[in-house]
Amino acid sequence: MRRTRIRNALIRLLAGATVGALAGLAVAQTAPTATAATGSAVTVSGRGEFKDMRFTVSQTTHLTSQAVTVSWSGGAPTTFAGTQFNTDFVQIMQCWGDDDGTVPSNPGPSRTQCQYGASPTTDRGSWPGNDYDDTRRVFYNADPTNYGQDDRFGAGNPNAPGEVPFKPVSGDTVTSNTQNNPYFNHNTTNEVDFARTGADGSGKEFFEVQTANEAPHLGCGVPVTVDGATKPRSCWLVIVPQGHLDLDGKPYTDQSQVNAGSPVSSTNWKNRVAVKLDFNSVGTNCALGADERPTAGSELAADAMTSWQGALCAAGKVYGYTEMGEPDARTRLGNDGSFGLTFTTRALGSDLATTAPPGTTSYAPVALSGTVIAFTIERRPRSDAPESENKLAGTKVESIDITPRLAAKLLTESYRNSTWQAVINGTAAKGYGWAKNNPAGLATDPEFIELNPEFAHLSVAETPATDTDLLTSLGHSDSARALWQWIVSDKDARQFLAGVPDDWGMRINPYYSTNTDLNPTGVAFDPSQTDDYPKSDPWCTIPTGSGATQKQCMIDFHPYVDDMHAGALHTRRADGLWKSTWDPLATPPAYKSPGPQTVGSRFLITVTDAASATRYGLQTARLRNAAGKFVGPTENALTSAAASASGKGLAEITPSGATAKGAYPLAQLVYAAVRPGKVSKAARQDYAYLLRYAAGNGQITGADPGRLPAGYAPLPKKLRGEADRAADALIHYTGPSPADDGGGSADGGGTDTSGGGPSGTDDLDGGTTGGAGTDTPAGGSSATPSPKASFDGGKALETTAAGNTPADPANPLRYAVPVGAALGAVAGAGAPFAGGGRLRLPLRVPLPGGRTVTVLPELPQRLRRLLRP
Repeated sequence: MRRTRIRNALIRLLAGATVGALAGLAVAQTAPTATAATGSAVTVSGRGEFKDMRFTVSQTTHLTSQAVTVSWSGGAPTTFAGTQFNTDFVQIMQCWGDDDGTVPSNPGPSRTQCQYGASPTTDRGSWPGNDYDDTRRVFYNADPTNYGQDDRFGAGNPNAPGEVPFKPVSGDTVTSNTQNNPYFNHNTTNEVDFARTGADGSGKEFFEVQTANEAPHLGCGVPVTVDGATKPRSCWLVIVPQGHLDLDGKPYTDQSQVNAGSPVSSTNWKNRVAVKLDFNSVGTNCALGADERPTAGSELAADAMTSWQGALCAAGKVYGYTEMGEPDARTRLGNDGSFGLTFTTRALGSDLATTAPPGTTSYAPVALSGTVIAFTIERRPRSDAPESENKLAGTKVESIDITPRLAAKLLTESYRNSTWQAVINGTAAKGYGWAKNNPAGLATDPEFIELNPEFAHLSVAETPATDTDLLTSLGHSDSARALWQWIVSDKDARQFLAGVPDDWGMRINPYYSTNTDLNPTGVAFDPSQTDDYPKSDPWCTIPTGSGATQKQCMIDFHPYVDDMHAGALHTRRADGLWKSTWDPLATPPAYKSPGPQTVGSRFLITVTDAASATRYGLQTARLRNAAGKFVGPTENALTSAAASASGKGLAEITPSGATAKGAYPLAQLVYAAVRPGKVSKAARQDYAYLLRYAAGNGQITGADPGRLPAGYAPLPKKLRGEADRAADALIHYTGPSPADDGGGSADGGGTDTSGGGPSGTDDLDGGTTGGAGTDTPAGGSSATPSPKASFDGGKALETTAAGNTPADPANPLRYAVPVGAALGAVAGAGAPFAGGGRLRLPLRVPLPGGRTVTVLPELPQRLRRLLRP
């Protein structure tokens, strides 16, 4: 009787916990697979006035949520009417649908099916458009005489205003007020309203490609069936060049305004250039009812793991993945090893005030990547800039050099304008005299200009949304720890944190000082033990001139993002998230975001991972390493740093230990950690399968599902061998386990399954090749990974040609509707559970596009025994 009561209570608890888990499931979404260029670049010629232009899209197949490069040549230089774009610029958008048949030589979609026209509806003072060239607004004329006129949409009399409708995949067409349509807006659209052509007639823009997860109204990547064949829906990238000639072939006479009008007008659309985009399938190939092995942990493994899932799932192996900060993941695995496999860069017990759990822990190296400082910076020359700099106006800065002290200045909110309006017209608020003579932001810091002299000629609006801080993620992570460890490894940075001014007199924000006597809290900041990005300064104010009635504090001026992937996405969009505009008409009145920064003068810097930065086409800073050299996160630099990894049991890369001249200081080795005595024999076999794949075909770089995404360096031979040996040890583990000893969870020892990793500076190209056991999948590592799948007859990758595009984790709110629907379904399903029905675990819930997420994992062995009838 007592056993039955316990069993029923557990079931009721599970039903309730499931509802709670669903409410927060979006927090743990995995980052979608990054894709490298695959030789699918396409070049298309312009027509008519633009016949000499050539447009190239860098990647057109195996697409997911990412950025592609759109470049062009043969154009005329852009001209301006004041701050507005006047002539000879490029506009880019994403569209859905079949070829409309209007241009046989260049198939493309209907203009009604393009995501365009979501320019700002308010605060347009600095916006470079005129409300026609950046919207869907047109003037009707049955026989158009000027660009921007339309012979179909609008009222019946000449020059009457109208709008080009927007038709989503659902068919619910919006015919009016399209600028405020319910599908996309200024904060979510990927349209490029204005892209500049340089003095040499060339230009380049990074375009954010969106799948159905980000833009469900376009439906790109959703499986569709046509003539009995099912494949992901293709979409289009459409480029509309704007010139300097009107329809009559004569130059525009009015140089005081933008002349061309909307790119989706019938007149401009005749010049459009379309490029077909083929997507990986949005969703999952894993059956909902399939058994799943849970994995969790480091975001550094996210892109790789979600790529591997697509291939492993087709081979009959289903592995869930939940993104989680490494310190929290280590704590969970240390407390309950039955939770499965954890991705980490450090060993269990390495965190402050923690100890390694008893028994055996297996560590297998699976990925080599790194933390990066990535940015979007466009040149805006000062009025006294040389002509050579003026010719580059509006183009992107490709590289900057950053020292540990510069990073410390950004992370400690030490620039004058970081504590927004604590200093006004030379007068400092009480307690903020330290900021009075500090540079306003990074771009005017003499230390930064000495390393990056071009910035002496550039003008930057130095606000909380630009160069006064780094856009960082919330929570504890090994990436944050590595960044702080890099900072404290540098003497200049340590002295600055301790209160010593830099060579130009800049001082530390005392709330981050490591000197107890300087820190107003009376407690010294300890960056050597920090694994997050604290907002320690209590400064709050009502910004002058805002008309606001509420204060803003540092968390408002410098908001967090959910994770590093989100930081990369927002940096690609140049959206710093600061809600800087007061809206007195809101209910209640509140601050609101002005949206992405204005094209041509964008400036945003973030801390992200190399894979996310590559996915979104961000530039990455070169960081000064222990050898005094500035190095970027290239494959060679990551591999060079990996050679320095050291440590017993788990070899860790440290910024101070990566002493080679070519080593990237924030490179990180990601390990898969398993406690074999806490999982069943079947689970150990499945995890060994994953390790073998990760160390074999999972190290082949490419865009196909199952390959290693861009932003990672393939593991050297020695590390792949370590992973194979760890897999062997999991297979041949002889100690007690839940399945072997009747459910006991104590690990009495047994075989040491630690993969180890390199120690000291051993040659990573040496060592032996790991072999597969007799009951493990084939495919041990070799000097060069095989280009074919190494198990199931080499067909695993071939059977997943459609690919897999997991959902975009950047904004958890995108799941509000499906999660709300799922809550009702689960609540209804909970009744029979409470009455004694069997609840089958793990419990997975479908998400938009067919993807699923595990919201309730399989229970530990002891709890599973209580649930048995």
